[in-house]
Amino acid sequence: MDVLTVLLAALLGYIFGAIPFGWIFVRLTKGLDLRMVQSGRTGGTNAMRAAGPIVGGLTAVGDVLKGAAAIWLARAIFDWASGGLLPWIEVVVGAATILGHNWSVFLGWRGGAGTGPNVGWAGAVWWPIVPIAVVVVAGLLLWTGMASVASLAMGLVIVVAFAVLALTGTLSPAYLVGSLVTLFIVTWSLRGNIARVLAGTERLVGPAARRAERRKQRLKARQNTG
Repeated sequence: MDVLTVLLAALLGYIFGAIPFGWIFVRLTKGLDLRMVQSGRTGGTNAMRAAGPIVGGLTAVGDVLKGAAAIWLARAIFDWASGGLLPWIEVVVGAATILGHNWSVFLGWRGGAGTGPNVGWAGAVWWPIVPIAVVVVAGLLLWTGMASVASLAMGLVIVVAFAVLALTGTLSPAYLVGSLVTLFIVTWSLRGNIARVLAGTERLVGPAARRAERRKQRLKARQNTG
């Protein structure tokens, strides 16, 4: 794979990934700059905090679709690639979408954590990743309330899935390499969150946040009556 092909693939992925759906949707519906809301990230979780579950859901879908669309377009553009070259091109595109999402040129090099485009590019390669992601991410959000935990877990699931598919000869090992790279990018982006998870101070969202607030209120009530 020559340098020009790598650069074109990376540019394609980056531009798709840099489209800030969360920022756009929240700006249109609430007039807010999503970068100024709580975590400052532009993914579905923070969009939900800023503008509610519908906007959060639309953001998540948009982020997944941009990761998938970049792969679909790459297949059309680089259809000349022979042998085992195309999987490596797709890996470059997939990793670049996450870089674009997390450090968007349109938002002053800010963005999300990369979960949506990570699911998107991987789902374009092997579609069962998408329903698996719905179960894993939604389940962990409901259980832990920590978007960072759900993001990291989904990254690991993609690695495991592509490892099994590579070992069975179903997919090129290139995709396993790509999943490891994208997991590293997501993990690096979430390093601050990981520290907060370990310290027990990570932000919560959804039912888990409400459960935590009720526990806090009950504890406060007991202290007041004691």
